[in-house]
Amino acid sequence: MPRRPLELLSLGVLAVIVAVCLIAYVAEYIAVDAIPPLILAFFGLWTVVVAGIRAVSPEKYERGAFSTFGWGIMLIAIGGAWFLARINLLYSIALLLIVIGVLAVAAALRLWRR
Repeated sequence: MPRRPLELLSLGVLAVIVAVCLIAYVAEYIAVDAIPPLILAFFGLWTVVVAGIRAVSPEKYERGAFSTFGWGIMLIAIGGAWFLARINLLYSIALLLIVIGVLAVAAALRLWRR
């Protein structure tokens, strides 16, 4: 069993992110169709923070920090692409391709270095 309850902490952070996005909608800072991509992007940001926590003190039977970081970046990219699709679909496709390419290069260089 892990020493740190990151799952419970992540659930709490997700609840706070949803609440902040709903408050921003009620205050008319964002449109209703912008809520899901913002939640996804902000939770991706939190996943990157969790990757940093795992890099500092890894545990034996949990996902590696690089993998968690990659998933966080992908969540941010998907949320950002979803948000950008409201403006121009080509921008969102370009964002996804750039992020996938950068993650592939980072993974290849990481394996090459070993």
